[in-house]
Amino acid sequence: MALENRKDKIYLVGGGIASLSATFFLLEDAMVPGENITIIDSGKLMGGSLDGEMQNESGAYIMRGHRILDSRTFECTFAMLDRIESKIEKGKSIKKEIMDFNEKVKTHTLARLVERGKVVDSHSLGLNKKQRKLLAKLFLYQEKNITDLRINDYFDDGFFKTNFWLEFATTFAFQPWHSLIEFKRYILRSFHALKYYDTMDCIIVPPYCYHDSIVMPLIHYLRERKVNFMNKTRVIDLELNETDDKVLKIILDSGLIDLNEDDKVIATIGSMTAHSSFGSNKNSINNHNYTKDNAWEFWERLASKNFDFGNPRVFDDHEYRSNWMSFSITFKNSLFFDKMEKLTGNKTGTSGGTTLKRSNWFMSIGLPHQPHFLNQDKSIQVAWGYALSPKNKGDFVAKSMLECSGEEILTELCYHLGFEDDLEKILASAITIPVYMPMITSQFSLRKIEDRPQVIPGSINNLAFIGQYVEIPGDISFTVEYSVRSAQMAVYGLFGIKKKIPKIYKGYRNIFNILSVTKTIFR
Repeated sequence: MALENRKDKIYLVGGGIASLSATFFLLEDAMVPGENITIIDSGKLMGGSLDGEMQNESGAYIMRGHRILDSRTFECTFAMLDRIESKIEKGKSIKKEIMDFNEKVKTHTLARLVERGKVVDSHSLGLNKKQRKLLAKLFLYQEKNITDLRINDYFDDGFFKTNFWLEFATTFAFQPWHSLIEFKRYILRSFHALKYYDTMDCIIVPPYCYHDSIVMPLIHYLRERKVNFMNKTRVIDLELNETDDKVLKIILDSGLIDLNEDDKVIATIGSMTAHSSFGSNKNSINNHNYTKDNAWEFWERLASKNFDFGNPRVFDDHEYRSNWMSFSITFKNSLFFDKMEKLTGNKTGTSGGTTLKRSNWFMSIGLPHQPHFLNQDKSIQVAWGYALSPKNKGDFVAKSMLECSGEEILTELCYHLGFEDDLEKILASAITIPVYMPMITSQFSLRKIEDRPQVIPGSINNLAFIGQYVEIPGDISFTVEYSVRSAQMAVYGLFGIKKKIPKIYKGYRNIFNILSVTKTIFR
């Protein structure tokens, strides 16, 4: 069919990296004209959880999260980025730009763990004989046999005090009560990287924040091809026909979209950054009582109609088990960065992050390469951190992190780093913006395999699901790769595209990786 004669319309629910990637595959591989594609999102900006911007009223930068990339194992992501031109460096693909940057700025963490202002040994993983045996035995279990187990159902309490757990948990944001299935998937998917848990040598980062380096050029690429964007529009529900094999209508907060015979819907379900609440430098987060937002209500409405649509309540009804906080710090001078470089031995941008070993908040801090934003003034430096236990009382500030202002969070951080002598100067130079995310690790919830829907669900012939809450056997959620792979699977499945999707990397089958990991877990 000639492109100009195509009548089918494609509607994408959600404007995150999954929908943006699906749109790329629609244009490039399904040969759908841009005019026939519409992305619908409730926010003012596209990019979903890959956000990052300056807060105009304060002049501070805000980013809710930070991502890890691995060029060896993020096969779908880098194959896509290799086909999109960078808007920062003309004539280069985004992939080439990222790879060139990481040749110049290599990650090698020298201070993975810090305790009371001193760098401590992070090379020894601290596993005993029983824990090593359990870890090795886990590789042999089929997922169906560990469905009902949490990580702390399998390992003893001592396991969660080891350097192995500290480094694993703060790299991938795991908690002891998360699903053992997800833990196993992460161990297998990052098998080749286990020997680098203390140095994080295997990760790569884009030259700027993910929104500026990846989302913005991808959006520009789609706009050039006349893709339609509907911002500030909520999708409430999808209306199915009586036999539940076709979507007939998209129900919006502002009306309806009637679908024709060949039209299709690709919907992002769930949201890990749903109901994020922001504080300020002087004020704590006030509105942190979790209420389900539209992303979760949309999935719940769908799931009530068809068992093939998964079980969202497994993921969205446990805020107390899936929350943590992050914070962005905008510094007006280099004092804090200078002190961090002296403490850690890492030049800014070369560390994968530092965890405060005795922090009751389970806090980590990272200093990305500067500038971190395209519009960032040269006199400003931006850092990002997070804490996995924000409802605990601080070690130096006698409040939970959730009750603290940005200034108080920075105070707690400085005491842990041993910077208290310069605290007054550091506070005077900084604006810290905290954000509470009640659903951020909900995708790791204890679940059955069927609780996540398939990308192409059951008998529905014009609907696909994408994002962090679909089921992709053998792959790991909470990654950009998971979203991109789900997008590629959705488009190829709906349109019967025969091109091969890159296989999931299985480093645990490589004999050299097996030998290095065996050696590592005994150190």
